[in-house]
Amino acid sequence: MDVTPMDVTPMDVPPTDVPPTDVTPMAADTTAVTKTVWRAHGTARRSTHTLRLRVSAALVAVTVLAVLLVPPLVRLDQQAVDLAAKLLPPSWSHPFGTDDVGRDLLLRCVYGLRVSLLVGVVAALAATVIGTAVGAAAGALGGWTDRAVMRLVDTFSSVPHLLLGVFIVAMFRPGVWPVVISVGLTHWLSTARIVRAEVLSLRSRPYIDAAVSGGASRWRVVVRHLLPGVLPQAGLAAVLMVPHAMWHESALSFLGLGLPAHTASLGTLIQDARGSLLAGQWWPTLFPGLFLIIPTLAIAGLAGVWRERINPRRRSELAL
Repeated sequence: MDVTPMDVTPMDVPPTDVPPTDVTPMAADTTAVTKTVWRAHGTARRSTHTLRLRVSAALVAVTVLAVLLVPPLVRLDQQAVDLAAKLLPPSWSHPFGTDDVGRDLLLRCVYGLRVSLLVGVVAALAATVIGTAVGAAAGALGGWTDRAVMRLVDTFSSVPHLLLGVFIVAMFRPGVWPVVISVGLTHWLSTARIVRAEVLSLRSRPYIDAAVSGGASRWRVVVRHLLPGVLPQAGLAAVLMVPHAMWHESALSFLGLGLPAHTASLGTLIQDARGSLLAGQWWPTLFPGLFLIIPTLAIAGLAGVWRERINPRRRSELAL
């Protein structure tokens, strides 16, 4: 039988009168609220980031200016003893008070900060150079050299830094350079691991393959491509190591193994003030401790800002 188009009737489809506008505005409102929340969160993070940067930079600037300008401008002998003025509380004539032999604590703290900062910076640079060289060599050579170097790093890491530092310092007479050598030889391990990981990451980049395919030697690849790529991470490790080195030097000096007793450092100042603290005089201990804590927190704050700048993920989070 012939079937004409008129014989086939479409099925009755019930009309759908529910408009899609009942869901779309809700989703749009949710998206707008989410964007507003994230935008406010990003603004708050950027404000906190800017405040931390300014405060840390100001504290570091004040520290550097005090270390550089106070000793030549203040014509006082920081070793001058005045037993008639011993353990005086803070006053206009002595803003930080005096110690147990009448020496001005403000001047002693500035000289101690200068010594501790010098030891921290030089030791951090030495440790960074050693760690960068070892990590770059291990990552670039690979194979059994990489495994042997990293096992050596693991072996040194199993020994506490302070214990190894005490062992190294005990072989020399008390002085600045034994402390620098001690800190430099015990704090390069973390830098070596960071640099090695960065070198292994860079070796898989296309431009490294192109350089090798073009006939570049391994030395040229390391010097021209790998080392420039790891310098930001190595520099960040050096900055972060300065506070650690300062605390390490202060700990050795507090134990009587670092600088000589007559040399003003923050560790020796705190060690000399133990008896005064037990007797109720708090200022000989408080101010050297603040001179140690505040600069280290400021340097760590600047290092945190640097880390956020060189880390793309952290930078994208701040830009939200």
